[in-house]
Amino acid sequence: MQVYLLKDVEKVGIQGSVVKVSDGFADNFLIPRKLAVKITDGNKSFYLEKKQKEQVHAEVLNSKAAMFAERIKTLHLTIKERAHDDGKLYGSVGADEVVELLKEKDIQINRKQVEFDKAVRKIGEHKITIKISSKLKPQLTLKVVALD
Repeated sequence: MQVYLLKDVEKVGIQGSVVKVSDGFADNFLIPRKLAVKITDGNKSFYLEKKQKEQVHAEVLNSKAAMFAERIKTLHLTIKERAHDDGKLYGSVGADEVVELLKEKDIQINRKQVEFDKAVRKIGEHKITIKISSKLKPQLTLKVVALD
């Protein structure tokens, strides 16, 4: 039996896909839990058309995310922090400071999206990763300078 998945189902498929499953699995598990809808001859074209629209929408979102990632890759941020004479900072630069610097550049991200390779505790240039999605992880350059 062919069904249109309304939600992601582990080991079956993702939301919006048309998959073939056994009749019993569809009738006893997927349809009663509102995880899928049975595809008949009457509604087949409707769900296939819906699937195409969702694919186009997903492609648009992916292209916007890719453009956002390219914009982040080109950024070079500078932050002034208090430092010792040997170049070590009194504290460390955290995700909140990076989010604020990006907000000044009209880029809105969550602090959980900021990933450090290692803690930023010295003056100099550091690479910081911004996690947009599981596949898109652009890096930007953060330059830490001593506060006069």
